[in-house]
Amino acid sequence: MKPNSAFASLLAVIALLLAGCDYDAPLTPAPTHKIDARLLGDWEPVKKDDPKDPSMRVRQWDESTYAIAIEDDVYRVYHSDLAGAAFVSAQDLNSSARKYCYYTWALSPDGTQLTLRRVRNELVPEKTMPAAAIQQLIKTNLANPKLLDEPLVFTRKPPK
Repeated sequence: MKPNSAFASLLAVIALLLAGCDYDAPLTPAPTHKIDARLLGDWEPVKKDDPKDPSMRVRQWDESTYAIAIEDDVYRVYHSDLAGAAFVSAQDLNSSARKYCYYTWALSPDGTQLTLRRVRNELVPEKTMPAAAIQQLIKTNLANPKLLDEPLVFTRKPPK
């Protein structure tokens, strides 16, 4: 991949991560399990072409919830596992609408790489309600490669 193409791809991926959340309800009404301490820490994009590319700080909010900061944006995030897949519900705390977005997540076996993939609203329209209808659409489309956006890959920043 050419450097300009890689940079454009990175910008598109980060724009997806930072884009406003679309859904009125979380994927699950409550966390499906407690936080995973392996996710806590500071993460940076793997393809960091520019020192200004935003890092992600993941902190514990309570026993089941994370606080995630990306630049000036803050999200409340909890596990919303569904149909055997590891999802999180992320609530945008910066907007007055307080909407949600949904991501799958995977952590490398050594705990140094985190991969996030956002649920696309083309297959799960943002106006879908109630939450049970959203869950059904996701379950129906779990094997559909168009359900999720391109992966956002982060690597753990070493502690200071």
